[in-house]
Amino acid sequence: MRGSRSFHSFALKIAISLAALAVMFLLAMLLGAKDVSLRELWHVLANRVGDDKIAMLREIRYPREVAAMLVGAALAVAGAIMQGLTRNPLADPGLLGLTAGANASLALAIAVMPALNYFGIMLICFVGAALGMLLVIGIGAAKKGGLSPFRIVLAGSAVSAFLYAVSDGIGLLFKSSKDVTMWTAGGLVGTTWGQIQVISPFIVVALLVAIVLSKSLTILSLNEEVAVGLGLRTAYIKAVLYIMIILLAGAAVALVGNMAFIGLMIPHMVRALFGTDYRAVIPMSIVWGATFMLMADTLGRTLFAPFETPVVAIMAVLGLPFFLFVVRKGVKSLS
Repeated sequence: MRGSRSFHSFALKIAISLAALAVMFLLAMLLGAKDVSLRELWHVLANRVGDDKIAMLREIRYPREVAAMLVGAALAVAGAIMQGLTRNPLADPGLLGLTAGANASLALAIAVMPALNYFGIMLICFVGAALGMLLVIGIGAAKKGGLSPFRIVLAGSAVSAFLYAVSDGIGLLFKSSKDVTMWTAGGLVGTTWGQIQVISPFIVVALLVAIVLSKSLTILSLNEEVAVGLGLRTAYIKAVLYIMIILLAGAAVALVGNMAFIGLMIPHMVRALFGTDYRAVIPMSIVWGATFMLMADTLGRTLFAPFETPVVAIMAVLGLPFFLFVVRKGVKSLS
């Protein structure tokens, strides 16, 4: 009886999560500088021929919200994997050098190879994210005692500040600051179906791999010695998961630029609702990351319509208090 109640409670939470995502997607499509009727939205989703407004929705707002879901899911899962692998409650792609590394490499690509296509830019972002993460891990582990939560956050802050300075310096040196800012301001303006077609396969594959390895990640997040005792190939699993983090973070930066805190907040919220088993944490991070990103983008488009509030600003307003809360409650027990 108790197990049955627990199962029904878990199923209800999943149903509510999926319903919240569906409702938020509908609101994101309906609300904006120009509100949309349900009939017009149906024409867009059913790919029916309509007037100029429907064509605008199909080519501007629709890909934008699809991109928001992809980015939200990617960053939330990247944060969840990082927190599980490092057992660090403050782990987040935006706080630990990945997005800063992708941003710096993006700035260099725009300055040196302005004619580079979108696929090339995405590959450059992958390389930058990897370098940023390696720098943070290398600096954090250089001192005796290894990677403590405090040390890795300090290393991440220092490396991120350095890489953002590199990005700004490249923009000034090559007089490309405006182009770099347009890419990295943390927004979804101008997202096209062409960009989504290039970026979505990488995100989808990385999310699927994360789901497949979620059971192993649960064991690794508890105790690495137990994982070895159970016969897990820990080095191989860690390598694959770190590659997935790089793909997810690099793809997100290539699509929308810098976006901090979502990878920190969503996994914590999901664990509070669904427990610490990553077989639930990873799929629900996909759902709630997408939902949260849709909400932030909708707020950005509607708060001061027809002017837009940058999504990165909304994330900072919501994420900074959460970051301070986690610092206060979470790090002491793990350091």
